[in-house]
Amino acid sequence: MEFEIGKITARETYNLLIGLVAPRPIALVTSMDEDGRLNAAPFSAYNYVCIDPPVVALGVTDRPGGEYVPKDTARNIRRTGEFVVNVVTEDIAKQMNICATDFPPEVDEVAMAGLSAAPSKMVKVPRILEAHAALECREHCTIEIGRSRVILGRVVSIYIEDQFFDPAGPYVKAEELHAIGRMNGLGSYVKTRDSFLTMPRISYEAWKKGER
Repeated sequence: MEFEIGKITARETYNLLIGLVAPRPIALVTSMDEDGRLNAAPFSAYNYVCIDPPVVALGVTDRPGGEYVPKDTARNIRRTGEFVVNVVTEDIAKQMNICATDFPPEVDEVAMAGLSAAPSKMVKVPRILEAHAALECREHCTIEIGRSRVILGRVVSIYIEDQFFDPAGPYVKAEELHAIGRMNGLGSYVKTRDSFLTMPRISYEAWKKGER
């Protein structure tokens, strides 16, 4: 099958893209409104895009319907300029899914999911205590594209629990962290536990020697 994007609906495009661009890391984003109310929501349109300076990108669609109404996360980040990406691992997967519920703006998703807030180091927005790693971010810019917003956040501090940190690199002990990824839009996820594949990069010199 071949699909011309101009001849299918946005929903059909979404269904196809999320089935092919996978697995995707999950950002459980905490943000706050101007009155200090905490919000938490997961997004899998997420990744890092550069490292000097360190910047992550977050894709946030508008609320469903005919109006161009931003979701709480996008609105909070635009107004306060700060957010935290909490890494989603197996042990908080169910709580992450609860945070995906479309609660009213005044409801604290962190509390609804049975999670706790912990102070961040560089931003006012708290991280999630139960998350083993988190990226504290300040908004670099927000790009409005159609019914979506691409938020670029500059990482200003990184939190990692000591048990998942290897000072030799420094490295993250990703094989022990057990992060999960998002697959298609049918509630499908993938585990990283016992699934790592090591494939060292081949240098050009090794390639010329036939070492492949």
